Amino acid sequence: MSVLLVGISHRSAPVSVLEKVAITEHDRPKLTDKMLASSHVSEAMIVSTCNRVEIYAVVDAFHPALGEISELLTKHSGLPLPELTKHAYVRYAEAAAEHLFAVASGLDSMVVGEQQVLSQIRAAYAASDSQQASGRTLHELAQHSLRVGKRVHSETGIDRAGASVVSVALDRARTILGAAELDPEDAATVSETAAPFASALVGRTALVLGAGAMGGLAAAQLARAGVGRIIVVNRTLERAARLANTATEMHGVPAEAMEMDRMVEAMAAADIVITCTGAVGAVVTLADVHRALAAKTSGDHLVICDLGLPRDVEHAVAGLPGVTVIDMETLQRDPSAGAAADDTAAARTIVAEELAKYLSGQRMAEVTPTVAALRQMAADVVESELLRLDSRLPGLAAGEREEVARTVRRVVDKLLHAPTVRVKQLASTPGGDSYAEALRELFELKPGAAQAVAAPMEIAAKGGALADDFTPSHPGDDKGPTA
Repeated sequence: MSVLLVGISHRSAPVSVLEKVAITEHDRPKLTDKMLASSHVSEAMIVSTCNRVEIYAVVDAFHPALGEISELLTKHSGLPLPELTKHAYVRYAEAAAEHLFAVASGLDSMVVGEQQVLSQIRAAYAASDSQQASGRTLHELAQHSLRVGKRVHSETGIDRAGASVVSVALDRARTILGAAELDPEDAATVSETAAPFASALVGRTALVLGAGAMGGLAAAQLARAGVGRIIVVNRTLERAARLANTATEMHGVPAEAMEMDRMVEAMAAADIVITCTGAVGAVVTLADVHRALAAKTSGDHLVICDLGLPRDVEHAVAGLPGVTVIDMETLQRDPSAGAAADDTAAARTIVAEELAKYLSGQRMAEVTPTVAALRQMAADVVESELLRLDSRLPGLAAGEREEVARTVRRVVDKLLHAPTVRVKQLASTPGGDSYAEALRELFELKPGAAQAVAAPMEIAAKGGALADDFTPSHPGDDKGPTA
C-alpha cells in the first residue's frame, strides 16, 4: 500500500479554478466516505485551505485509484476532467511524502514560511481520524510532517517573510490607506511598499468577518498593526463574542461582536475589512457595500481583504469608487510573498533529511512483521520439540527440562540474532523490501503470518495522538478553509 496525492493549488491553478474545487468542512466528510467506498482506497485525508485542495489516499493500485479520485473531484467541482487535470498535480509514494513535508514547512505556501498550514494539517488529520479514515500509514505521515514543519520554523528564518497571507494583505492595506490620505500627485510618487505608511492602520477601525481560525489570526495581526477598534461579525454571535473577548483580553484592543444582520452597519464604521468565512457563496454583495458607503462614518476609503475561498466578496465590488479589494489573486502576485534564498535552501535541506529518516523508518517497519513472524515460527518449533522431548523422556526432572528448554531457546535466539538485525539494517536502504521478501522465501513464511503480526501495530497507531500537540478543530459554520 502506498500514498497517492492528487492536488490543486495556487501554484498550479488560478483562483477561479481553486474556488470551484474548494472543499468545505461540510463537504469533507461526504467526499472522504466516497473515497473509502472504493476498493482501492483504504485511508484518506483531505487538506483544504484557501490556497490548495489536496487529497492523500493510501491505495493498493495507482491507476485505478487515480481515476476514481479524479472522477470524484470532477463531480464535486463541476469542471470537465480535461480542465481539472490541466491544473492538477499527482505525487505517489516517496514524492507524496516529500510534498506534504514541503507544505508543512511553508515552502509551498503563497507566503513562503507561513505557519498557519501546520494547524491546517492537524485539522485535516483530525477530520480524517474522526471518520476512522486514517490508519497507520496516514497517522505516521501526518505526524512526521508536523515534526518537519516545527523543525523548519525553529531552525531557519523562513517565516521572516511573513506570518501568513494576512500579514501580506495588511501590508498592502497600509499602503492603500496611507496613500489615500495624500494628494493624488504626492501619492503617485510614493513607493508601492508599505514602509512609508507603517502607521497607516494605527487608530483605525477594522471589521473581521468570520470567527474561524483565519479570523483569529486576522484579529491578532490587526492588534499588532495598532488598530484602535475591532468589530467581529459572524453568523454565530457566541463565536464572534469569543473572538472579540480574545482581542480585548490578549491583545488589548477594544473589540465588539455583532451578528450577521448588522454587517452593513459594521462596514460603514470600518476603514478595513478582512473577510474569511469559508462560505460557499458571496457574503458581501455589491448592494451591501453600496449601503455601507452611503452610511460611512469612518474615512473616505474602504479596503476589503477577501481571504475567502470561494470568494466572500462579489467581484463587482472592486469597481466601486473609494473601495479597494485585495483578494487571493492579488496576493498571488505580491513580491513580498517570497522568502530569502538562504532560508529557503536551509528549509529544503531539512525536508530532504527528514524525508530520508521517514522513508528509512517506513522500510524498517515493513520488514518488522516478517522478522516477528520468523521468530514466532522458531518459537513454535522449539515448543514442538520440547513436547516431543517430554514424550520420549517422561521421567525427566522439572529442573533438567527447564535447563534444556533454556539452552534450546538460547541457541535459536543466537542463530536468529545476526540475520534479523542485519535484515532490519538492510531494509532501511533503498530497495530494502527485497530482503524481507528473501527472508520469507528462505524460511517459507506465509504472507498471512506477517500480516497478522502487523495488525496490533495498526491498532496501536490508531490510538496514538499526533506528537505536535495535536488538537482537533472545533466545528463551526464559519470555520472554512484558511490560508
